[in-house]
Amino acid sequence: MKKQAWIIIAIAVICCGVMGVVDAIIQPQYWTKSACKVALFLILPALFALCNKNVDIKSLFKPNKKGMKLAAFLCVPLYVLILGAYLLLKDVFDFSAVTGALTGNIGVNKNNFVFVAIYISFVNSLLEEFFFRGFSFLTLKKYAPRKLTYIFSALVFALYHIAMMTGWFSIWVFAIALLGLFLGGLIFNYLNEKSDNIYTSWFVHMSANFAINTIGFMLFGII
Repeated sequence: MKKQAWIIIAIAVICCGVMGVVDAIIQPQYWTKSACKVALFLILPALFALCNKNVDIKSLFKPNKKGMKLAAFLCVPLYVLILGAYLLLKDVFDFSAVTGALTGNIGVNKNNFVFVAIYISFVNSLLEEFFFRGFSFLTLKKYAPRKLTYIFSALVFALYHIAMMTGWFSIWVFAIALLGLFLGGLIFNYLNEKSDNIYTSWFVHMSANFAINTIGFMLFGII
């Protein structure tokens, strides 16, 4: 692999590790955590690209009509699938710890969840797609073997959520969630590889977040 590949891998691992410490140990308020995430997932990769003329991240934001059509086709079925799975399994698995963990760890509660949900759906999803699919996959793929970039991007995406979801679920639901995140990362990589930008996975990611936030509204008793 080229030197750029090792640097991108190192940046991705270090950034996810630091965010893991922020999520699991420091546990600041949600907006402080979000600021840390912007610095690590957006500003640091952008500075690396700015200092390296061979690394182009601007192309990640060039739209593609075919990708937009595919994303639009997938969004509604994914929303229905996630929401339907929750409604079917809510009496089988205990999800009540989720709201308690959110309130106790990062200050997300019934009163501010609407604002957090809007941020998660539109801003946080774009930030993650830029970092995990744009920087850690499409950009990395130019300097490293394709199979490696597929696995690496999906793996760091799944592992990144471990610290965030600690205490939310039972061990079995936690394992299923991690597997789902890894498989979802692979699918997102495939979608973006076809469109050669991050918009396709971003729209699908937003749809998944809409479903998860709908579940959050239910758990907090807002709807």
